[in-house]
Amino acid sequence: MMKKIICVLLALTMTLPLFAGCGAKDRLSLWTRDAAAKEILLDYLDAISDEDNEDFIPVEDRIAVFDLDGTLFCETDPNYFDYTLLVYRVLEDPDYKDKASDFEKEVANKIVQQNETGAKFDGLEVDHGKAVASAFKGMTIKEFNDYIQKFKELPMPGYDGMKRGEGWYLPMLEVVDLLKDYDFTVYVVSGTDRFIVRGIAYNSPLNVPPRQIIGSDETVVTKDQGTEDGLTYVYDDDDEVVLGGEFIVKNLKMNKVSIIVQEIGQQPVLSFGNSTGDASMAEYVTSDNPYRSLAFMLCCDDTARENGSEEKAQKMLDLCTEFNWVPISMKNDWTTIYGDGVTKK
Repeated sequence: MMKKIICVLLALTMTLPLFAGCGAKDRLSLWTRDAAAKEILLDYLDAISDEDNEDFIPVEDRIAVFDLDGTLFCETDPNYFDYTLLVYRVLEDPDYKDKASDFEKEVANKIVQQNETGAKFDGLEVDHGKAVASAFKGMTIKEFNDYIQKFKELPMPGYDGMKRGEGWYLPMLEVVDLLKDYDFTVYVVSGTDRFIVRGIAYNSPLNVPPRQIIGSDETVVTKDQGTEDGLTYVYDDDDEVVLGGEFIVKNLKMNKVSIIVQEIGQQPVLSFGNSTGDASMAEYVTSDNPYRSLAFMLCCDDTARENGSEEKAQKMLDLCTEFNWVPISMKNDWTTIYGDGVTKK
């Protein structure tokens, strides 16, 4: 009883988070009791938020970066959200499929083939980015977001009881919320198109503002700009910002480090990912950091509740051992993934 009273007094009288001993474990209620990754994270938060601890980190330097697909959100059903969005736009959307370019159709059909056979195509990541940029060219940011919101309402093909926009890993959302309680600034650093990530996050349980969502990029212009360079064109009062149709960069691998340096401007102290596409980000966070830092990696070892792969999970587990990353087992560390009422078909 006395411990609870002390915690409440701290919360009321100080701008400090509730420490691990004052209820942080309860905030990770969807994690199993013996989850090692949970204990490592809680011990870390307890240390870095204690001004008397040598590992204390000032609030302004508490920065965490999260990948999206396979880290916060369902990665493969049957493919990335932005891959399935392109397939719908180019091959199924009655208002666009007859207008789609040959290149867009070629890319979309490669994705379908990948979904059905597991085929691999060199350069598909960049070609997909180019196809997304051209397929939605001319839309305002609101129109693009509205389009994504409608797509999110479609049923998730591999699950009962879940729509495409509802594929959040609930235990990881608990982590995001807990870090915010500890005064962390949380960024999403994704390989998915930036505007698509913002659309997925829009009106969702992920409490991260659009300004802290980073992804692959395409050009943005105005309706009246035409081909005029932005150095000479002047935005006027009846203009609207629209998608420019040109792909800029795929935010994967080393590109994640580059964009963190460019957009955040500080070295984060926590990294959360799930694949080799996040390896550079994890190593950047944990290498030569003036503060105690950690990198967590999800292992997709749950084949009953999620579209997991034991082979890929083992490879990631081996990499965690090699690089001293903290593994998270979706199978063993979480009591649920998507919540009650959702089942894998």
